Amino acid sequence: MLIIDTICALATPIGTAGLAVVRLSGDDCLEIADKCFRAKTCIAEAKSHTILYGKMWNGDIMLDTVVASVFRAPNSYTGEDVVEFGCHGGMIVSGEIVQALIEAGARPAAPGEFTKRAFLNQKMDLTQVEAVGDLIHAVSTHGSHTAARQLMGGFTKKLSELREQLLMICGLLELELDFSQEDIELINRTELCEKIEAAQKFCRDLAESHRSSEILRAGYAVGIAGYPNAGKSSLLNALVGRKRAIVSNVPGTTRDYIEEALHLGGMAVKLMDTAGFRESRDVIEIEGIQLAESLLEQCNLILVLNDITLGETHSQTLLRELQEKFPSSEFALVQNKIDQSLNKKQGVNDKQLVPILLLSAQTGQGVQTLKDFITQKALENTKGVSDALLNARQAALLNQAAACMQASIVAVNANISNEFIAIDLREALKRIGEITGSIWNEDILNSVFSKFCIGK
Repeated sequence: MLIIDTICALATPIGTAGLAVVRLSGDDCLEIADKCFRAKTCIAEAKSHTILYGKMWNGDIMLDTVVASVFRAPNSYTGEDVVEFGCHGGMIVSGEIVQALIEAGARPAAPGEFTKRAFLNQKMDLTQVEAVGDLIHAVSTHGSHTAARQLMGGFTKKLSELREQLLMICGLLELELDFSQEDIELINRTELCEKIEAAQKFCRDLAESHRSSEILRAGYAVGIAGYPNAGKSSLLNALVGRKRAIVSNVPGTTRDYIEEALHLGGMAVKLMDTAGFRESRDVIEIEGIQLAESLLEQCNLILVLNDITLGETHSQTLLRELQEKFPSSEFALVQNKIDQSLNKKQGVNDKQLVPILLLSAQTGQGVQTLKDFITQKALENTKGVSDALLNARQAALLNQAAACMQASIVAVNANISNEFIAIDLREALKRIGEITGSIWNEDILNSVFSKFCIGK
């Protein structure tokens, strides 16, 4: 266990609440706690995993009645001595308790420092650390459950199995070098390639789940696009179930974009109502259209809204233009205002190969069908995610590991000496080590923990 100073911070959100928790961790944790806490039993004498009831003081001023939960090293979240004070919530009390502990000898914790200490004290690896952040910031039940499995070590186990497999291959290759004069082959070259290719495929498949993981982490982004007066703002209001956007018959009402979140089937969905696409000389409207394009580029699904009273094919040109600009996005053509049209037959556009949905944003007819469609698309785009929410850092390292394995495969096929094949595989192992944190430097840790809140 590392020997470091004692830190403290509020571990629950600031604001009015029934309870708040102030966390204290470090070498002098128990002694500092007893300078502020008074009860029948002092904290320094308490057994691990016990709770004491008493009062918190700052000098002669009584701050609050609290419960003190005691966790002795190494059996705590950080691996150090930890005391967590449960006090009354609010804007004042918890802040006064933190200040009292600082005056008693603790220092304010940096963002994510408690979890950083847990990592440094080998209570969890880096993939579990990142799972903590994902669990805290989860926006969907699917994302939360995946982060929980990652925190429990599901992802770590898979990487550990991959690492063991690569180490075994390296060991055989390096052992062959000791018998090179006897011309003994410990592993068949065809079998060697197959094993490396299987490991490479695992890395690439996992890295490809990064996009799906981002949907679970941040939400499924749905953009609503169309010509002016197609009913985009009305549709946004219908989907969220309240008047969120201004609706007007005047073209170009929406100049800026409007973003709203909702949950569908346990998935977080980000809806974006954008400015109507048309030729304009209005500087503000032109800027709104340009902003709309930059937002649509980030969307997983783009709903092109068409005013069916102007014809079923009225928005075909816009649909084609957007498909060309954003080839990585999925599209659907939404025929709006069917309550004002005689044509209410739903089908699939053969030329554009996009689903067609019919609805009336005004009356609500077909809106639930659209919600079900969005839910289905969101689930389809995340079904490959199981034990890990891959982030950009992890995906990049997996791709680098796969590239190292490709170099080793080329070396095997070129009949190059074992030592050079093993060098490439060892490089792949380093990248995997950076994912789990068995290989790390201060820059890596700073990057990971900068995203954490104070108190975690």
